[in-house]
Amino acid sequence: MVGSTNKSNFRIRPADTDDVPLILSLIKELAEYEQLSHQVVASEGGLRKALFGEHPVAEAVVGDWDATPVGFALYFHNFSTFLGRPGIYLEDLYVKPKYRGKGVGRKLLAFVARLAKERNCGRLEWSVLNWNESAIKFYKSIDAVPMDEWTVYRVTGKALEKLAE
Repeated sequence: MVGSTNKSNFRIRPADTDDVPLILSLIKELAEYEQLSHQVVASEGGLRKALFGEHPVAEAVVGDWDATPVGFALYFHNFSTFLGRPGIYLEDLYVKPKYRGKGVGRKLLAFVARLAKERNCGRLEWSVLNWNESAIKFYKSIDAVPMDEWTVYRVTGKALEKLAE
């Protein structure tokens, strides 16, 4: 997909194995922005396996502005038993600060939405930190609806190991 944003060429392309270091770098930038750098344990090897291994579990696209990578979206399929259809969960969408407000995030999100439609998905979902007011404002501007009646629960680390026993 090729688009034009503010007289510059903006292009969204599927990530490839050469993009793994870039994607990890962008993940770390996102984590820093979200004040969650201490939680990043991802590695290039792990991302390469998850995105391009024998059984990929996620997909990613990169947004290039004048051939410079400026953002990415990483997503995977989930399934709605109520709809009886797959969905797409957008795990991360990140745009470098210099390129925010130029339509890059909207184009990346629209790309994933089109992909969801092409794949007959019933929904596109993601999470946002409660303090991220600029992202929330953007999501509301595209008619995204907060799922306030749902609370996300997570089990990781030792709790996950204990539960699995």
